[in-house]
Amino acid sequence: MNWDKIPDESVIDKVMAGMRERNFNPVLVPDRQSALEKLKQMIPAGAGVMTGSSTTLEQIGFIEYLAQKNHPWLNIKDGILAEKEAQKQRDLRRAATISDYFIGSVQAITETGQVVGADATGSRQGGYVYGAKNVIWVVGANKIVSDLEKALKRLIEHCVPLEDARMKSSGGTGTFIGKIVIYEREGLPQRISTILVKEKLGF
Repeated sequence: MNWDKIPDESVIDKVMAGMRERNFNPVLVPDRQSALEKLKQMIPAGAGVMTGSSTTLEQIGFIEYLAQKNHPWLNIKDGILAEKEAQKQRDLRRAATISDYFIGSVQAITETGQVVGADATGSRQGGYVYGAKNVIWVVGANKIVSDLEKALKRLIEHCVPLEDARMKSSGGTGTFIGKIVIYEREGLPQRISTILVKEKLGF
């Protein structure tokens, strides 16, 4: 099955409507350059920013932009990576789930606007679910699927093998599914925002 097909306009319109109803506040942009500019506009100066591990954020250039240090935010991950003692680093990662802005991606969005996210440790989901004051998802339209069954199938058959291979190729031990979260609705209307990008991004 082609898990990276970009759906037609009618499907994207349906997804946008479903996400609005669920308080996932989507905005549609045409490409990765537009996604980066929109993301930069959405984060106020002085905010503490935590990024989850995300190929999508790398592809739109946000990780590189954060590394340049000429942005107006506090990059929380800098402090985490600077800490070399394992337990202290884990404690910092836990604390980062309550950052002002937690930014990352997810593995699938259904046509009715449900969102599926998964991690080995759950470090991203902790911020997404409740901890962070604000959450921004950047998601390629290739992650749109028809229903929840297909979303989970996409995660297991497509996302995990690709992420596992990516991690091993960079010297890591690979990945596995530790936690899966189905996002049905956000109770705080303005807490989660989604930048939906009309091109293939991430896994």
